Amino acid sequence: MTNEFVLTALQREFPDEILSYTEPYGMLTVEVKKDAVKKVIHYLKDSSLNFMFLTDLCGIHYPENKEKEIGVVYHLHNLIENFRLRIKAFTTRENVEFETLTDLFSGANWMERETFDFYGIKFKGHPDLRRILNVEDMDYHPLLKEYRLEDGTRQDKDDKMFGR
Repeated sequence: MTNEFVLTALQREFPDEILSYTEPYGMLTVEVKKDAVKKVIHYLKDSSLNFMFLTDLCGIHYPENKEKEIGVVYHLHNLIENFRLRIKAFTTRENVEFETLTDLFSGANWMERETFDFYGIKFKGHPDLRRILNVEDMDYHPLLKEYRLEDGTRQDKDDKMFGR
């Protein structure tokens, strides 16, 4: 199995849903439309491509890109061929909802809960979407890049000491 083989199969099956692809460090990374994520992953799992293992699912936040500000990254693995694939999908801040994969991969349950907890990404159809690691009354999502990294009012440290 090669990157070209998988990419050709995806482009043939979903010609309008594949937005772009790259191969960072040799790993095929395919960006798909948000509404097609579940359809594409279902195809990858149930076709002869055999991507039967969801290795990881996580959120990403690019605050400088308003059209693709929030995203979800899915890592799939074909255990027979030992082939890995990365799927990315993006959305705007106003429409932060993706379809759940819990009906395809039971392991997606906790991964989606963690992604919701840290990024605020909702997964439509999730059986129990609630905070998993942070306190329930927390009113923000800590991995969104909304706050300065350091307190600008502090007088007790000099940034020159830290190479800045």
